[in-house]
Amino acid sequence: MSLFDTSPVRATAERGMRAAPLAERMRPRTLDEFVGQEHLLGPGKPLRVAIEKDDATSMIFWGPPGTGKTTLAKIVAERTQASFIEFSAVMSGIKEIKAVMVEAEKAADFGSRTILFVDEIHRFNKAQQDAFLPYVERGTIRLIGATTENPSFEINAALLSRCRVYTLVALTEEQVVSLLRRALSDADRGLGASGVTAEDDALATIASYSSGDARNALNALDVAAKLAEGRGEKVITKALAAEALQRRVLLYDKKGEQHYDIISALHKSVRNSDPDASLYWLGRMLEAGEDPMYVARRVVRMAVEDIGLAAPEALNLCLSAKDAMHFLGHPEGELALAQAVVYLALAPKSNAVYTAYGAVQSDIEATAAEPVPLHLRNAPTKLMKELDYGKDYQYAHDLEGRVADMECLPASLVGRRYYLPTNEGREKLLAQRMEEIARIKTEKRRLSADDERQ
Repeated sequence: MSLFDTSPVRATAERGMRAAPLAERMRPRTLDEFVGQEHLLGPGKPLRVAIEKDDATSMIFWGPPGTGKTTLAKIVAERTQASFIEFSAVMSGIKEIKAVMVEAEKAADFGSRTILFVDEIHRFNKAQQDAFLPYVERGTIRLIGATTENPSFEINAALLSRCRVYTLVALTEEQVVSLLRRALSDADRGLGASGVTAEDDALATIASYSSGDARNALNALDVAAKLAEGRGEKVITKALAAEALQRRVLLYDKKGEQHYDIISALHKSVRNSDPDASLYWLGRMLEAGEDPMYVARRVVRMAVEDIGLAAPEALNLCLSAKDAMHFLGHPEGELALAQAVVYLALAPKSNAVYTAYGAVQSDIEATAAEPVPLHLRNAPTKLMKELDYGKDYQYAHDLEGRVADMECLPASLVGRRYYLPTNEGREKLLAQRMEEIARIKTEKRRLSADDERQ
């Protein structure tokens, strides 16, 4: 046998690939196989153009797990016919980095190109990241980093300035299902040779629990297929998919009645100051795979609709919980939503602003769009002043009590009250302030009447 006969090596590699996890076997090899990230890889989009033109710029792929960061790096290496070296920031230090750089320089002397892919590049410290700089600047290597963290905070500014950042997004459930179907039908790399099929509900369940992570979804499908084969079955059911996920699949239709029933139960439990029921219904939604950002938006709505000015800090807390959910992701971010929900349930309640704004909307709909009273109009020109714009306007800061006895509503709505504060929480103080303002106006009106009589 010739020393250059590669068939035994190729056969070993093929056996290794067959033994690899399904997600690795199904890894896309070309851009045409790649699913998702249309904003980067669609026709004429920035990353696709860069790959097709063999742009040698170093890159950072930023996005959640399972969105194709490693796959894209390998596709770039394949298209450019470059040597591909894969690094893990968890396992490697400066010594390993420098050794690879030396080899890359030797390869460059012979006209060979090297792509260095660094997974979890945000885990490298400043000194380790600095070690790349001279080689990236000289073009010795083309660095492609992958990170789940914001590069602006985790990557050195000097290194970041020499890289182009591409933001990847989680796959949609429909995209994940399409990948699962491809794996089921592919006889060479997937499960097609096994004859195993899957119910639509089973694939939807796996996709729902994957949170847009293709790797997790494919590995769950692999486990489900092995469970089916081990039991002599050929169909992956929803129950089998739940078993493979090691989670009980809750009855929940994210687009149907269950979706609206449970969010209603959460909202009404918060309104009724029941933290235990509020936490339960929140958990039912999140554990069933509901989009946590949808829940976050509804929680913010509860803060303004049911808490209002009785505890105005509730709105900031809920907005912070939304940001924390977005920043931390599943599962840690869900604790922020739980914290917000418990606070809302225990906070003093008021729908006074909600009711007031509803009354305003009704009046706007039912009454004519009256002009702004003259004394409230701005008068930047001589003509406007001659037309009495701004006449008799009273500047509150110059008056005792910082309140003027001046009507600010249109004539047909004079005396209309919209905001009627409750005696709950902070709103009790606002009610007292409104009473104080009313007393000041009444006293000024009395003094004005006395002056006129004299």
